[in-house]
Amino acid sequence: MMDFVMPILFAALLAVLLGGAAPAHWERLGPGGGGAQFLPTLSPHDPNAAFVACDMTGAYLTHDGGASWHMFNLRGRVTFFVFDPLDAAVCYAGAAGGLWRSRDSGQTWALVYPAPESVTGVRLAGDHAEARPITTQPPAGRIMALAVDPADSRTLYAAMQQNGAASLFLSTDGGATWNLSAPLPDGGRQLYVDAASPRNDRTLYVVGQHTVAVREGNKWRQGAALPEQAALLDASLGFPAQGGPPVVYAVTRSGCFVSEDGGAAWRGSPLPGTSARFVAVATSLHHPEVAYVSYQRLHLGTETFFGVARTADRGRTWELVWKESDTPSANIHDAWITERFGPGWGENPLGLGVSPNDPNLCFGTDFGRTLRTADGGKTWQALYSRKLPDGSYTTTGLDVTTCYGVHFDPFHPDRVFISYTDIGLFRSENGGRGWVSSTQGVPHRWVNTTYWMVFDPEVEGRAWAVMSGTHDLPRPKMWRNQEVARYQGGVCRSEDGGKTWTPANTDMPETAATHILLDPRSPANARVLYVTGFGRGVFKSTDGGQRWALKNNGIRGSEPFAWRLTQDSQGALYLVVARRSEEGDADASGAGALYRSEDGAEHWTELPLPPGVTGPNGLAVDPNDPSRLTLAAWAHTTAGVAQDGGIYLSTDRGKTWKRVLEKDPFVYDVTLDPRDPRTLYACGFSSSAWRSTDRGESWERIRGYNFKWGHRVVPDPRNPQNIYVTTFGGSVWYGPATGDPTATEDIVAPPSLTYSK
Repeated sequence: MMDFVMPILFAALLAVLLGGAAPAHWERLGPGGGGAQFLPTLSPHDPNAAFVACDMTGAYLTHDGGASWHMFNLRGRVTFFVFDPLDAAVCYAGAAGGLWRSRDSGQTWALVYPAPESVTGVRLAGDHAEARPITTQPPAGRIMALAVDPADSRTLYAAMQQNGAASLFLSTDGGATWNLSAPLPDGGRQLYVDAASPRNDRTLYVVGQHTVAVREGNKWRQGAALPEQAALLDASLGFPAQGGPPVVYAVTRSGCFVSEDGGAAWRGSPLPGTSARFVAVATSLHHPEVAYVSYQRLHLGTETFFGVARTADRGRTWELVWKESDTPSANIHDAWITERFGPGWGENPLGLGVSPNDPNLCFGTDFGRTLRTADGGKTWQALYSRKLPDGSYTTTGLDVTTCYGVHFDPFHPDRVFISYTDIGLFRSENGGRGWVSSTQGVPHRWVNTTYWMVFDPEVEGRAWAVMSGTHDLPRPKMWRNQEVARYQGGVCRSEDGGKTWTPANTDMPETAATHILLDPRSPANARVLYVTGFGRGVFKSTDGGQRWALKNNGIRGSEPFAWRLTQDSQGALYLVVARRSEEGDADASGAGALYRSEDGAEHWTELPLPPGVTGPNGLAVDPNDPSRLTLAAWAHTTAGVAQDGGIYLSTDRGKTWKRVLEKDPFVYDVTLDPRDPRTLYACGFSSSAWRSTDRGESWERIRGYNFKWGHRVVPDPRNPQNIYVTTFGGSVWYGPATGDPTATEDIVAPPSLTYSK
């Protein structure tokens, strides 16, 4: 049994984020947005400074009001942001089981809790290689909410949870030590400090699951519960300028409520219309007469609307300042998402954030976008993408998209594609500067994900792509308790360079098609193509995709998770079958598999995986030496411990293997540089991309790429000095193949990593 342990302090591992814009040698490409965004948090010092989080481990910082964003990464999803009310340069974030502090306006970060000196390493485990610190002393709990004393930056209040119980902790030394203050029976989701209360006896307001608890005069009282003991979906507090208790806004699934006495009593605060459902609410810390609430399914007459409502009188009346249905609203100035998918794709905001000092300044984040109003909701402006003069879109740095490959038209060097999840296939006609959706003709039920595409090397304009309505394969969350054989998807063909598509699924049942391979030796008028169907097997076409036949002879199991294909220089095919056990148990039914076919997929022979390996993910074959195979493997997890992942090398066509990279146990894929097969690249879910220049014998980390969840490295065919890195949630990174030695990094992987038994 092995723990994944990094032999330096956790703080050093995850230490610093990039300052301002991305380094000159690394940038992110794509249309921007495209995934769920949360926690818009605005600075009390600078109206142009704000944070946004997402569910894909990225976090985002702007210093120019959202015109541009810097993505940083603290090895996990951020659960809260807090600005120091006294020091404009200090801010906090909760992520990856720890509390982080920046002392330079978000330019660099250091671990505050758990105590850095107690951390000996990081454990990576589970479906997404989730990170948790390994400490010499168990921490008091996980910080769920934080507040900084408005008169003393060294005094911190934290709601911590451990074993299902929540407690309030106090630190008077900036988080170096913590003392238990009181239990929190209803939990602690948000903390507020009344700045007008005595400094030696602060009045605190703690938003729980159902109520607001108040500590005043060193005594605690629990506020009133909402009608029918409904759980709070969201709540927000603001303190009146004239003094007195805070105004509290709260929403449940079906109701909006206001308390003008700090949660002691509530009154309903309905919107105009009926049947509204609520998601989020936010008020201005110093102007609580104003608040914004996110609503959906609001019936007005015969129509149903979603959007944002605003109150300027403590919830007595509401104005629908963002009101959309199937028709875009004239005051919502969106970028490409509404243009491509319609106004309902992003839905109403998942999160709202109002400036503490300017109640007219509000950010809203939804399933694909961040939007901003600076005029109290009269107009809203998209912040995730901007339109170029040629009509294409480019990211502002707020990228929340998963992608699998970067693909290049061999006849048009400036025509580049990114195969995405959730937003489908995107195309650039200007070398990657701007992007447009490229799914015209794709069946609607397949549009969600494009896993891969190939071009005909001899016929200009001809290409094939595999699309599916099921995303994020092969992660267990997608096939857990699902009928895999019912997944929808298939093959599409284009004759105009990917601008339009036609389904090409004759004789192929619908399937989550995840990879397509073209045999370059086949004639242009009768191309041989192979497709992996997740839960189906391998399909073959000998007529350019006109008809298909299933070729599973020798592949075990009735629903093989066929995932990726590789062909060597002599024509032999290799098939990677993803594992189908939750944590990768090494039993025959759950482990993944590797197969080879010497006769064009007519028969398959299973090859032995490296000892202990259950999760093969990708395979590269040396074009100059077909006996040399390099395998990417995903670790399996036992009792929270990652084992037997990394990169493996075989020099005898898969008969035997040796492990050549064990520092990174969750490797997603390995690729060869087609110009020089001595150079290989790899990437995975441990915040690192890797490069080998000795045919895979040894590996070095590529400095400057440090997104937590990586997919694969794609060498740039136009510039041998650069590479693309596709990611699970951070779009495409583009930078120097050898790394940038001057790059500041969010997460620092040490030069040598070890396992401890």
